[in-house]
Amino acid sequence: MKSYTELDSFESWTLEEKDQFTLNVIKCLILDAVRNANSGHSGGPLSSADFVYILFKEYLKFDPDDDQWFNRDRFVLSPGHESMLLYALLHFMGWMPMDEIKKFRQLGSQTPGHPEVEIKGVEATTGPLGQGVCMGAGMAVAEVIVRELFKKHNDDAEDLLSHFTYILCSDGDLQEPVALGAASLAGHWGLSKLIMFYDANDAQISGKTSRSDSTDVATVFEGFNWHVQEIDGHNHNAIRHAIEKAQLIDQPSIIIGNTTMAYGTANMEGDYETHGAPLPHEEIDATKEKLQLPKESFYIPEQCITHFQSRFEELRQQVAKWNLLLAKAQKDDTFSALWKMTVEDELPELNYPEFEANTSFATRKAFGATLDEFAKKLPHLVGGSADLEPSNYTGNFAKTYGDFLKDNPKGRNFAFGVREFPMAALMNGMSLHGGVIPFGGTFLVFADYSRPALRLGALQKVRAIHEFTHDSFYVGEDGPTHQPVEHAMALRTIPNFYVFRPGDAKETAVCFKLALENRNTPSALLLTRQGVPVSDQHISDIEAGVRKGAYVIKECNEPPEIIFIATGSEVSLSLETANLMSDKRIRVVSMPCMEIYESQSDEYKNELIPSRGCLKVTLEAGVTQGWEKYAGPSGLTIGIDHFGASAPAGDLAKEFGFTPEKVEQKIRDHLNNLL
Repeated sequence: MKSYTELDSFESWTLEEKDQFTLNVIKCLILDAVRNANSGHSGGPLSSADFVYILFKEYLKFDPDDDQWFNRDRFVLSPGHESMLLYALLHFMGWMPMDEIKKFRQLGSQTPGHPEVEIKGVEATTGPLGQGVCMGAGMAVAEVIVRELFKKHNDDAEDLLSHFTYILCSDGDLQEPVALGAASLAGHWGLSKLIMFYDANDAQISGKTSRSDSTDVATVFEGFNWHVQEIDGHNHNAIRHAIEKAQLIDQPSIIIGNTTMAYGTANMEGDYETHGAPLPHEEIDATKEKLQLPKESFYIPEQCITHFQSRFEELRQQVAKWNLLLAKAQKDDTFSALWKMTVEDELPELNYPEFEANTSFATRKAFGATLDEFAKKLPHLVGGSADLEPSNYTGNFAKTYGDFLKDNPKGRNFAFGVREFPMAALMNGMSLHGGVIPFGGTFLVFADYSRPALRLGALQKVRAIHEFTHDSFYVGEDGPTHQPVEHAMALRTIPNFYVFRPGDAKETAVCFKLALENRNTPSALLLTRQGVPVSDQHISDIEAGVRKGAYVIKECNEPPEIIFIATGSEVSLSLETANLMSDKRIRVVSMPCMEIYESQSDEYKNELIPSRGCLKVTLEAGVTQGWEKYAGPSGLTIGIDHFGASAPAGDLAKEFGFTPEKVEQKIRDHLNNLL
């Protein structure tokens, strides 16, 4: 092994010696940063370092001067706790300043404890284990879809839009069932440009993995229709051979790398206690001595940077060639228009479907009709349902555009199966890749299955459209297991997440359009199973109101005595109740999106819902918690703060007090109590 004392002769070293020395420098940079922060993970990054070093230095396709180049290979670090490994490599790429490395895990740094997508060179925010596997698979899906879109219009599409997605995953990732759900779909779909390295180091925070797991991963992934290779994860030639073979196989590939935790350290190799802690100072010094490096902290010789970047000129030439190919393709107007719509994300004008006023129409059905209409103009609008097509009204979309499959890569519908969490996480990956707009449907009560991915999507500011139907106790006979109660308000607690609960078919169409426009915010559309009356207002007026989050849907002639604030199916209930209470001046406000309403000016909010001078009554078929904000100290919140029951929806409405007569009585009783 070469020593730092021999750097003067670096140019005469063999390639293997240069690689090993550079890798040793990277390993000690990781140890120094974690030790300096007195926080972080040491062992895992060292067991993964060989594979990731070879991948980045020799195989990963990217533009050294533009981290957002569209045809780059994607790399997802699913075990986000190994973030210092990624930051070290980004430093060697010239994208992460040393000052930021020295501020690892500190406030305001570009080196947080888990990688965040806003950082140059980071493709996804990871750390909640398993989800990185899903997002990587979603990126691989998007790569296929975008390429197939352009193959219709350009013979060079295979060269313009063809790249790999690489995932690094850990034992912990594969212990999370969500990863296996996505892997099953990836194999079913035949995502041949998806390559995953499994760092099988047999250690996790609580001890050896054998304490909790004896899964034969190779057999499992073979059953998922993946190509499986098992190698020594520290053997560079074996790594090269495995990557090159995986690039040629017509299946997604998993490379199982048998590795050693804290590989390369002086005395702590294989020690699971290195997983989540800095190594002792004396161990770091001993490791540096073993690896032939000086004791100097953050030691990075320029020769190593130059060696790591030896492929950069070749990469720049590839990018230049690609740019010429793109410029040639964009001379075709059809190609250019499609590129602007998909890759550059310029949405066209969209038409709304027609809904007949004063008819009864379920908002889930309105979503389906709107989806069919928007899909005509948006060829990159893709998605599906978690085995609920007839209930989510995505079946016509599936019939029209076909299922996405290995033998039908042009298909736009995803038959996700009963996989709500993988569906939502895959959608995040698709959105992060770019070029597609993903949607996914299931029942609102199952939003809890999806929630970790909803949260991670909000954190990453992705555009993903989540259709949640059967939004209340009106589900009826299926009973309390399928009747959401707390779910709408629970979703509203997620920061940077828009929850739309439209009051009728027209509002549904507008909410869908706003969700498409929300490029930096995931959206949930909560939709009824039962029919609700279609408003007689013109859809342009409804759109103007929905764009403010809340608006007057029924006004009184003079200042109101009572203001009803309602969402979803309770908007029509409010209107019916207001008609019964003709002796009162009542304003009815539809609030399809609290988050948008809260972003309005104080002037508008005070005008719409004054803080004083009238009684505020909120109505939503869910928990009342959270509505106190709008009802105020003397107001009335009408909802359901208990689980539902199995019975026809009409019977439940009477039982739970969701009829005009019972709502009227609650309000009059409340007024009497106030007096």
